[in-house]
Amino acid sequence: MSGESPFLLFRVECPVCKTINEFEQVKVGAYVEGDRDTDFCPRDIEWRLPRYQGYNPLVFFTATCGNCYYTREFTNKYKDWKNDSAFRTRQLTTVKTRHLEQLSVADSVIKMLGDAIDSQRHPNESAILKLHLAIFDSLLSEHPSVLDIGRFYLRIAWVFRYLHRAVDSGHARLSGQVRDAEEKGRQLQELVERARKQLDNLAGAVSAHFDESQVSADLQSRMVTYRERYEDLLKQLESDIAAIEQHHDAFRVLLHEYREAVVGDLEGEKAEAFGQYRSFPEFLVKLQEHWNGVVSGEREALEQAISYYKKAFTSGHEIAAGNQQIQASYLIAELSRRIGDYDGAKQYFTSTIRAGQDFIYQNRHDQSRTVLARKILELAIEQGRANLEAARMV
Repeated sequence: MSGESPFLLFRVECPVCKTINEFEQVKVGAYVEGDRDTDFCPRDIEWRLPRYQGYNPLVFFTATCGNCYYTREFTNKYKDWKNDSAFRTRQLTTVKTRHLEQLSVADSVIKMLGDAIDSQRHPNESAILKLHLAIFDSLLSEHPSVLDIGRFYLRIAWVFRYLHRAVDSGHARLSGQVRDAEEKGRQLQELVERARKQLDNLAGAVSAHFDESQVSADLQSRMVTYRERYEDLLKQLESDIAAIEQHHDAFRVLLHEYREAVVGDLEGEKAEAFGQYRSFPEFLVKLQEHWNGVVSGEREALEQAISYYKKAFTSGHEIAAGNQQIQASYLIAELSRRIGDYDGAKQYFTSTIRAGQDFIYQNRHDQSRTVLARKILELAIEQGRANLEAARMV
């Protein structure tokens, strides 16, 4: 996949403003993950192409219209929204009307979020902005999916965590791009070396034509002028290849100097300016004046995720009994532990362990149904102990 794009492109008409947008979707195998955190956040993401190393894959989780900023999770269902009769008949009219009304308001949060998206300069920050837009548009529906909103807030928390793990998001992106340029430089060097070998082979083949012992004196006299022309061109080719080698060496030195002077200097930077704001969180805090659904950091995102997961868990309409219910209960517990709500975490860890044990026992003759439940039960027991230890130290 070395020279291949890691994305598939899809053209989708915006349901709200009818603009035709082209969206990127990450191909399977474009990156690999290490293990996952205890709230299922992927860790140690490694892209096949180094130039994308600074990108969290959640940059491509949502699709935002370039005209009106309508945003949804980029799923097959959204790609085929025209054939989704439930969406067209029950949701679209309301969402479209409310979205356009909000967009027309002075200091519209939709416009402020949308205008700030810049996936080239600020890919991961843009992922957070687009997830906010997806939440905002979800809430415009008469019957929003609280489970989806909880999932979106959790993913915002994951991207914030990803940003904090890197020394600097711009450094990671630049470093990946420099590595990509270095790899392309090595490939060019291999081509030049092969060209020099082929030139030597060509010179040998040409020289073999002028073996005087093989031809008559008359033929030799006709060949001699061609020999001179051959030799002149071979010398020119030799000179051209030597010049390419010289320029390539200069380029390699320049790239090394660039890495040391630019990428290396970014190692010590902690915060990156975001537009006219000193940092991205400062911009988000400003947006909170216009919509209280904006979160400016991982903790706030986790708090919102807990709230919406609890609503989904309590209502029971969106979470199926069994594995999904056990997983949702565990997530509420683990996210509560992460924000320091140890009593709330203890309650949900206890119910997760009880529900997991019951489910595994009831389905003990069908292990395929209990694989996920067993994994979550192990996590719940382990993190439940960590929660008790943390609570004792408070």
